[in-house]
This record gives sequence, structure tokens and C-alpha cells, in this order.
Amino acid sequence: MTDSHDTSTGKKTAGAFDIRIIIAMLIGLYGVVLVITGLVATSDADLDKADGININLWGGLGMAVVAALFLAWARLRPIVVETPDEREEHRRG
Repeated sequence: MTDSHDTSTGKKTAGAFDIRIIIAMLIGLYGVVLVITGLVATSDADLDKADGININLWGGLGMAVVAALFLAWARLRPIVVETPDEREEHRRG
């Protein structure tokens, strides 16, 4: 993927190369795995160990919320990438 273009400001943004997107995807993927594990593979013995709380389910849901917050943050406040012309302007003063 390449840089994306922010139509509201007319500047290029980091797009898929924004580290917040990568972190959100990793946390979200692991969150989905935990939710599935919590729904499918949780035994009564596991629930007894955790005082009746499905830790995998709640942990996965929490991670999904954090991933959504990271994505919202990246969408609402994108990283603006300077073009070579803008960099040259900044150097000149």
C-alpha cells in the first residue's frame, strides 16, 4: 500500500504505514482469538479457577475495544507526511 491522501487538508497521510494501525491490527487479531477461545474452549474447570469469570472472553473484548480506539485515533488524527517540496521549503526558512 502507498500513502493515502487526506481530502480535507490536501496533504498526504501515513495511511497503512501508521504504527497505530499496525498495533490495532495485532491487538485486534489477538482479541478475536481470545473471544473465540472464550466462547468455544472454556471449560468449567477454567471458570472455577477464575471465580466464574470467563477471562478469555472479557480479555478479548477488552482488546477489541482497545484496537477500535487505536483505529479511531489513527483515523481522527492522521500523521501528515511532508512532500519533498515542503521539506525544501522548511530548510530554506
